[in-house]
Amino acid sequence: MNATEGIEVLLVHPGGPFWARKDAGAWSIPKGEYDDGDDPAARAEAEFAEELGRGAPPGQRLDLGEVRQAGGKRVRAWAVQGDIDALTTTSNTFDMEWPPRSGEHRSFPEVDKAAWFTVDEARVKLLAGQLPFLERLESMTRSERQVDEG
Repeated sequence: MNATEGIEVLLVHPGGPFWARKDAGAWSIPKGEYDDGDDPAARAEAEFAEELGRGAPPGQRLDLGEVRQAGGKRVRAWAVQGDIDALTTTSNTFDMEWPPRSGEHRSFPEVDKAAWFTVDEARVKLLAGQLPFLERLESMTRSERQVDEG
C-alpha cells in the first residue's frame, strides 16, 4: 500500500485566457504570494478564502514547508483534512486588457475551477514547482502510518 492511498488533494485551475486550454501541469494548490514580515499561515488562510469563496476547513494543519517557483514566487503550503464541494467554489476576480492591445478590459476569475485528485493524478495536474509539496505530504503521511502501525 502506498503512503497516500485514499488521500485526495484539492487543486485549483487558474482562470483567465492564458490558462483556458491548459490542463496537465497547470493546476495549483490554493495559494498566494506573501512578503517578508507577513504571517505565511494567515496569508494562506486569506488566499484560500479568496480563491475558493470559503474558509479552509477547521483542523490541525500539517506544514508542508516552502518552495520557490520558477518565477521567484515563494509558496508555503499546509495540508488539512476536510471535505469541500469543489463544484460550488467561487473565486475573486482580476481585470486585464483582453484581447491584447484592444483597449478593452475584462474581468476573469482568479480560479476558474477546483477539483479533488488522488496524489498520483495530482502529480500530472500540478505545476512542476509545487510537486515538492506532494512529496512532503507522502513522506509525512508515511511517517504517520508507521507510527500508527508501530
